Amino acid sequence: MADRPFVDDWATDWDHIGRQYHEEAVDVWSDLRGRCPVAHTNRFEGAWLPVRSEDIAAVAHDPETFSSLEVNLFEVRPRRPLFMPPITADPPDHTGYRRVMLQRFTPKEVDKLVPDTEAICHGLIDRFIAAGSADAGVDYAQHVPVLATARLLGLPESDADQFRHWIHEIIELGLDDVDVGRRATLEVLDYFRAQLDQRRRDGGEDLTAVVAHAEMNGDAVPERTQAAMLLVLLIGGIDTTWTTLGAALLHLATHPEDQARLRAEPELLETALEEFLRFYAPVEIGRLVTRDSELGGCPVRAGEHVWLSYPAANRDPAAFPDPDRFIIDRRNNRHFTFGVGLHRCLGSNLARMELRGALATWLQRVPTFRVADGASIGWSSGGNVRGPREIPVCFSGQAGADG
Repeated sequence: MADRPFVDDWATDWDHIGRQYHEEAVDVWSDLRGRCPVAHTNRFEGAWLPVRSEDIAAVAHDPETFSSLEVNLFEVRPRRPLFMPPITADPPDHTGYRRVMLQRFTPKEVDKLVPDTEAICHGLIDRFIAAGSADAGVDYAQHVPVLATARLLGLPESDADQFRHWIHEIIELGLDDVDVGRRATLEVLDYFRAQLDQRRRDGGEDLTAVVAHAEMNGDAVPERTQAAMLLVLLIGGIDTTWTTLGAALLHLATHPEDQARLRAEPELLETALEEFLRFYAPVEIGRLVTRDSELGGCPVRAGEHVWLSYPAANRDPAAFPDPDRFIIDRRNNRHFTFGVGLHRCLGSNLARMELRGALATWLQRVPTFRVADGASIGWSSGGNVRGPREIPVCFSGQAGADG
């Protein structure tokens, strides 16, 4: 996890990267709501951090003032940020780019992937179930969305390790070392250009083939933009889901009462899943201020950034009763984990399916589990996605039926 200059006052010098934010974020959000609900920092060339759900929603619903053309914060802003639609597209183009891929993320299309996803989960568990221990993050959580996304895009599963390596370099290392992030990004783009060329030459039915023939307003989408669209799917569809799955398994490993109840009441999984998503929301994202305006009573200037912390919105007592308590059967759970507004996550149906299948299969196959004695939990280094990476667990007793 990145070492960063220490923050003394989060209202005037916040920093979302590194160990301090990871360890203090929930307390930071709570403190700021009471005294400075829209915090400012001079880092990242000037940025704002709203922590109330109403302010976060206001930004998300005003793309004219708060553009998605720049969604990351860097110490030194890139001169030419990579265009990665639909996540970095504003209206009206955003709708067209989103429509290209939307057809493959409907509930009907996602349901077709259930058997493959369940087979992936069983295959992973087969590798470690006899050992009585595993790393729930490294051996399971990070593999499920990687393999499921590879099948959706029609990519070789043998490239899975490379995908994880690229994601680590772009999402984590690239925040501190721009050169590492840039190099990894260019490698991913080259990889997808080759895949797109193959689909245009040989055809195909996968999502990569759909993107390879994408058009906007009757014109073919440029190849570089097509490759960037696939990069968004690879990163957005993998890291966020494996982080949430890892957090859910860590929660169950450290809260035996919730684990026991979920085993006794498997019908509770749907409700529990939404609470995992709310309580352990992993994603934060930026917006670029396009014109002088106001946010929560604070003047924001064109050229500054706003950092949208969806996890902070999910911990707002104005939106959720007792928000800092995990309630496994919580109802009326309208969380912001998949975003809000026109950029609400395109793959939310896919993510829910993967999480549902992965948790159900784990609970079916793996006996009662807990964090291994003396184990250290490894965490991501902040930035856009925060959550557990390494989760050593042990289990005993009779395993469930195999796959």
